[in-house]
Amino acid sequence: MKMELSGSEEVEAGREALWTALNDPDVLARCIPGCKEMMETAQDSYDVKLGLKVAAVSGSFDGKVALTEKVPPETCWLSVSGGGTLGTGNGSARFTITEISADRSRLDYSGEGEIGGLVAGVGQRVLKSVSKHLTNQFFVSLRNHFSQDEKVG
Repeated sequence: MKMELSGSEEVEAGREALWTALNDPDVLARCIPGCKEMMETAQDSYDVKLGLKVAAVSGSFDGKVALTEKVPPETCWLSVSGGGTLGTGNGSARFTITEISADRSRLDYSGEGEIGGLVAGVGQRVLKSVSKHLTNQFFVSLRNHFSQDEKVG
């Protein structure tokens, strides 16, 4: 089943700080919903282990993530692939960071993927809703990362 995902989110962080966070595996591991482990295998390449629940179906997912075509601190391609008890998936997305002010940036993202197996059986409408929910969780965690940095710094 093909899926598309795109959107735009504002984050209380300068462009450089947002770029650094999006390229930090520790930050990503804390922000990616269900991420249990993220290990660097090469520069800008990672193995990930996720535990996810999609509708009434839950399970694990082992995959690979790679950041390519980087133009710091502006744009990058993200590719993901893997499989597990929930099925299989692969996709890619481009993100672009635009500085709104010294401490505020907009992250635009657009991507597409292919999902198969058990998880595809829940239907496209449910998957679209779940993907929006997971994306929202990611951005809530990313915003929390920056608000925690402000409290510490």
